[in-house]
Amino acid sequence: MIGAGSSGIVACQVLAARGIDFECFEVGSSVGGNWRYENDNGMSAAYRSLHINTSRRVMAYATYPMPDDYPDYPSHFQIAAYFDDFVDHFGFRDRIRFNHEVTDVSPAEAQKGGPAGGAYRVSWRDGDGKEASGVYSSVLVANGHHWDARWPDPPFPGQDSFTGEQLHVHDYREPDVLTGKRVLVLGIGNSATDIAVESSRIADKTFLAMRRSAYIIPKYLRGKPSDEAGSPQLTRLPLTIQRVLFKQELKAAAGMPTDYGLPAPDHKLLEAHPTISSELLPRIGHGDVTVRPNIDRFDGGEVVFADGTREQIDLVVYCTGYKISFPFFEPGFVAAPGNRLDLYRRVVHPDRPGLYFIGLLQPLGERHDRAEAQSEWVADVIEGKVDLPTGREMHRVIERENERMAKRYVASKRHTIQVDFHPYLRTLARERRAGRAGRGIDRLRARRSHELRRL
Repeated sequence: MIGAGSSGIVACQVLAARGIDFECFEVGSSVGGNWRYENDNGMSAAYRSLHINTSRRVMAYATYPMPDDYPDYPSHFQIAAYFDDFVDHFGFRDRIRFNHEVTDVSPAEAQKGGPAGGAYRVSWRDGDGKEASGVYSSVLVANGHHWDARWPDPPFPGQDSFTGEQLHVHDYREPDVLTGKRVLVLGIGNSATDIAVESSRIADKTFLAMRRSAYIIPKYLRGKPSDEAGSPQLTRLPLTIQRVLFKQELKAAAGMPTDYGLPAPDHKLLEAHPTISSELLPRIGHGDVTVRPNIDRFDGGEVVFADGTREQIDLVVYCTGYKISFPFFEPGFVAAPGNRLDLYRRVVHPDRPGLYFIGLLQPLGERHDRAEAQSEWVADVIEGKVDLPTGREMHRVIERENERMAKRYVASKRHTIQVDFHPYLRTLARERRAGRAGRGIDRLRARRSHELRRL
């Protein structure tokens, strides 16, 4: 197991519960990954004011609910404490090699009396700089996908000679950097709205620019956390009906983006990852956040926007997303150019037997039961309870899923790993049921064949 963040630790818990021998390598000294503020692994993007955008009951692991005294939307400090409690409750902390950085994963050469075929040699470096390696029959990758900052590429004209400050949101920690400045936040995702709201209270002036607009979902609908207001059964309805129902709910609760001066989204509701915020729209309505279109170019200390307007800016905060990266893989072995990595059911590498990816997807809402479901399925595969299709069959199913999701979501690097959460869980459940029943594999193969015939 590579990584002891939110996905890595639940995979460890599943493996431990199944009695599957494993080791987990974590470059930092604590569990929690991205949710550990100032994590000494150097990868956390948590800022001091960060709270989750998914309610605690939805975000919690199925095997270990969050404490009842937690608020609906806990802070990152509370989430990190919850992860610590989770690991200690299930008693596998001693199976995690802290301060161990995995430096390479590659196919292991066949050795006399040793593993071959799908085996991998994993090399690592400990906190003292000592290097070692071992051979493993399976490798589960859970190194996260919100740590390798993606800057505008190519840069905006004049960006390199801009006389103000430039900061990626990954490196944003405290609001002090905003105080008394004219701040431009670029982006319209969850982090961008958080920073824009925070800036609007302490900066001299706050601007929010974006390439494309977004639908803004409040944290509460009808007095309940918005992700608890609906029923999973609604996801079985045709998307057009889901969209009509959700849009009616959103209009009644908060209105549309254009009601507040935001540009009209260039996509339909549910065709892109929504932005969760109960504070942005009122701050725009109060005039504390000024909306601008995308950056056109930089001119000295000024930013010129796509509509020709220009503003003197002291600090630009880029909320432009992240690259999916695996520094322990050679690019010719496994890579994700353009943030795309083709995996069967978003987990299994079709050409690398025994290589699995946990948590490498983006559902509508931060839900850890996605990683639980993936880990349970992988454990089934490792134990021989589930029959995987051939590599060729997996590639064809992947192609079909990619085509379907390309129609479902806007084309962007943010949506290459997007899934419809409840339908995705149902797909994994079908894979597991067939294996556990011992007599359903033929039915599962028939279903896969049906998927392929639809290509």
